Amino acid sequence: MKRVFSGVQPSGRIHLGNYIGALQRFKQFQEENEAFYCVVNLHAMTVPHDPQELREKTLELAALYLAIGLDPKKSVLFVQSDVPAHAELAWMLQCVTYMGEANRMTQFKEKSEGKDSVSVGLFTYPVLMAADILLYQTDYVPVGEDQKQHLELTRDLANRFNQRFGETFKVPEPKIEKVGARIMALDNPTKKMSKSAKTEWNNIAVLDPPSVIQKKLMRAVTDSENEIRYDPERKPGVSNLLTIYSLLAGKSIKELERMYRGEGYGRLKKDLVDVVVGEFEPIQKRYEDIRNSGEVEAILAEGAERAKEIAHQTLQDVKEKMGLS
Repeated sequence: MKRVFSGVQPSGRIHLGNYIGALQRFKQFQEENEAFYCVVNLHAMTVPHDPQELREKTLELAALYLAIGLDPKKSVLFVQSDVPAHAELAWMLQCVTYMGEANRMTQFKEKSEGKDSVSVGLFTYPVLMAADILLYQTDYVPVGEDQKQHLELTRDLANRFNQRFGETFKVPEPKIEKVGARIMALDNPTKKMSKSAKTEWNNIAVLDPPSVIQKKLMRAVTDSENEIRYDPERKPGVSNLLTIYSLLAGKSIKELERMYRGEGYGRLKKDLVDVVVGEFEPIQKRYEDIRNSGEVEAILAEGAERAKEIAHQTLQDVKEKMGLS
């Protein structure tokens, strides 16, 4: 079986874009691959954070992993900081990373823009991401377009290390969905939906109650035409709603355009409310049951032990080749 690795930061609120672009796909990948899914809490420390909130968000995300259908018998579910090899390998990879490569990372530029000071961790976190992936000899990484540059760095570092020290790492391939890889903000459909958005109208959280989902979708930005057709350049808002509808309901965009020909945006939004609520209500019920069961910590502990076995093998190989043991 091929091995898949991915991780999500336990920061902000997990939203519809995260669900469609990542979590929903995790469930599919575990059926056909050896899957490792991580709560990347070390990445959440690159910006100022509250320790207690980080602990709570870590367990919340792990519970969501389980609630959407990730099976600890099929997938290895664990917390990044519970496997020290992630941080250790990150340092070793930093020592083969060039400043010019790190400087080119566009996400650092975006996240540091307008700030008086930022942490070194924010600058080097793409190398930690590379360590996350390479530790598990990963074949495929499901990523969004915004993470593609980081995966290219991961591939470059794997190739460079292999050439300099001998064959060590698998060079991972990206898994990027053409449709749904970028779910756009409800209040500004020219920008991606974001966990760190300053307004609550930007996204729909997976744990939002139905009444909140309805308010957010009914306020979603469209345009003045009142014609329902897919045209991302001229009609980004309507196109975004159609994309969400299509991916959650399993209907093609063309089919939705036929269904709503001659209809106004109001009906489209009302029907989409039913689709999103229908998708999230069962997840929310399972989430509450799981969070109250006390089983999350045990599952994460078992997953960390399984992850450590693989990570230790890779780390020992790297140490020997770099002259550290």
